[in-house]
Amino acid sequence: MLSLVTIFGLLGNITTGLVYLAPVKTFWHIVQRGSTEEFESLPYVVKLLNGYMWVYYGVVKPNSILVATVNGFGAVLELVYVIIFLIFAPPRARAITAVLFGVLDVVLPIAAVLITQLSCNREMQITIAGFLSLLFSVLTYGSPLSIMKTVVRTKSVDYMPFLLSFILFINGLTWTVYAVLTRDWFIGIPNGSGFVLGTAQLVLYAMYWKPEKSKRISPDDGCQTENLIAHSAPLLDKNESRAEA
Repeated sequence: MLSLVTIFGLLGNITTGLVYLAPVKTFWHIVQRGSTEEFESLPYVVKLLNGYMWVYYGVVKPNSILVATVNGFGAVLELVYVIIFLIFAPPRARAITAVLFGVLDVVLPIAAVLITQLSCNREMQITIAGFLSLLFSVLTYGSPLSIMKTVVRTKSVDYMPFLLSFILFINGLTWTVYAVLTRDWFIGIPNGSGFVLGTAQLVLYAMYWKPEKSKRISPDDGCQTENLIAHSAPLLDKNESRAEA
């Protein structure tokens, strides 16, 4: 019989996987247009680093394979997103992305793994990996705050898709419960934040959703929306998402 920890871990993997898959439409749009247009690469570069750190955390901490697997899946997707950005971005944006990728997604994670493996015991490795994962997960929550501000300013939810907000809410809730059951606050803090932000987004929907006045947004607007919130899931992501763990 499956334990509650396993059940919530598996549910978290499913919801985090959905969060990681959210930008697929955005990048399909980029490939079709042959240009990254006004999209920014930093969110995806940071999400890739976040995925790396959660994979490392899931590897060094005992009984955390569910954290490692979903973030490994997410890291592969984020790497694909960054590669697409490097292919289709204009020269200046491509150069900036290449530098960010080299520093944040190559040098930093390799340095973190090598330093902790060579100079730290297992408990310290877990602590450092968990702290870095927590830090990068919390940083990814800037996007939901930005789009929530837009909703309040425009008094419209046209640029905050309900399904993505609901998935972020469920993802945060699932991993928060998992963190409580396992007493893992490296997972609990960022996903608890995600749960609170997801709840706030649903409250905004209740306040500003007006079906009779809701306008039909264009595909371009939809892609811009996904660009704003697709990288908001933490940990397993969570993740991630959230995700991410």
